[in-house]
Amino acid sequence: MEPTNCQVIEGELPLSLNGVYVRNGPNPQHQACRALHMFEGDGMLHSLTLSNGHATYCNRYVKTYKYMLERDAGFAIIPNMLSGLYGLLDIFRFLKSVVTGRFDVTKGIGVANTSLAFISGTILALCESDLPYIINITQEGDIETLGRWDLDKKLLSNMTAHPKIDMDTKETFAFSWSFVFPHLTFFRFDEKGIKQKEVPIFSMHKPSLIHDFAITKRFAIFHETQLVMSLAKVLMGRGTPVVYEPKQKTRFGVIPRQAKCDSEMKWFEVPGFNAAHIINSWESCDEEIVIVASNVKSIEDFLVNKKLDVVLEKVKINLKTGDVHRNIISTKNLELGSINSSYVGKKTRYAYLGVLEDTPKTSGLVKIDLETGDEVGKRFYGDGCFGGEPLFVRRNEYNGDDEDGECDEDDGFVMTFVHNEHTNESIFLVMDAKSPELNTIAKIKLPRRVPYGFHGLFLAN
Repeated sequence: MEPTNCQVIEGELPLSLNGVYVRNGPNPQHQACRALHMFEGDGMLHSLTLSNGHATYCNRYVKTYKYMLERDAGFAIIPNMLSGLYGLLDIFRFLKSVVTGRFDVTKGIGVANTSLAFISGTILALCESDLPYIINITQEGDIETLGRWDLDKKLLSNMTAHPKIDMDTKETFAFSWSFVFPHLTFFRFDEKGIKQKEVPIFSMHKPSLIHDFAITKRFAIFHETQLVMSLAKVLMGRGTPVVYEPKQKTRFGVIPRQAKCDSEMKWFEVPGFNAAHIINSWESCDEEIVIVASNVKSIEDFLVNKKLDVVLEKVKINLKTGDVHRNIISTKNLELGSINSSYVGKKTRYAYLGVLEDTPKTSGLVKIDLETGDEVGKRFYGDGCFGGEPLFVRRNEYNGDDEDGECDEDDGFVMTFVHNEHTNESIFLVMDAKSPELNTIAKIKLPRRVPYGFHGLFLAN
């Protein structure tokens, strides 16, 4: 949809809140021949440009190589690996396109449908199956895809959809994942955006599915789960390539951020911990790190019924003794969370998480105190209304206050799209992050239905 002006139907947008909110998510361009897993839909960006109390909505596909190829062909070409329900005809069609040169495997098969990041002055649409794609938001509020981000061939395979940015040092940390050994490779970009030497992690012996990771001021933290990817199942099309291995040890790996090789990695067993997303991690003292993450309660239920049931846990690891202590912060099904981005890698008090229904639909959100486990704020969207990830946006970043860092951690806004399934109408909701009821600051009526999606980003003007 072309940039379209929107009406504020409740409250008003703060004049100081100028910038653009962009959210990523899957929206298949073509119906798959057989089945389509929602994670495989083509990436579509939905943006809302906020300027002097006014809002402009736009949505565009991320013009990946896959998207352009299938747009020109008029039908789906790339087999759906996650559903695993493709047959010989699908495989033959795909192989024929490769052999005839119609499809160039070196240009990737990714859909750029998971998240967004702002790295070295560049907006990136991300999906861990490929390299990022460069995005531009025009002054009119339109969304443009500028091409694949390979850093002049210094990025060769793929990159996580959840890079971590240290707001103090301006460094960015990321990893790539592979079916073949080594399955995990850690790397970083310095404050100038220059990619540093990669560190292959040889001590991870199986292709454990890793979607997210964390950083502290000194370390990067990875988790090895009981979900293992099977290349054989992918090649044979025998169901989902994700395999549950109950005998697989679950553990966290801690490596210095400036590590030069895998020998600096230390692994700590955390039995039965299968993290979906990591909320944050920090160092409580020289010898202890704290990790807050959503732990999947039943892997088998997730694989069979695609239902993500989680508990929010805090894990403390003593790096010297190896002792691990765990406690459950909340048993509610809380996921798709965000924090104040300036607290990434630092001790965090508050997190804003969606009350998960069917992934990725949320019926409301909870502001939770990570020290006490108390719900210090909550809001539900109403009958038949569902949102997505609640994104926290700092107030001080946009009005010039708090130059000395004295602003409260939770001083800001929470934003999300909300869809009413009864009326088929969608709104954009801006809430007061400090208020116990997460009160409405502004409610904006959108010109079309916004489908449920994954992760978003706000960039100030």
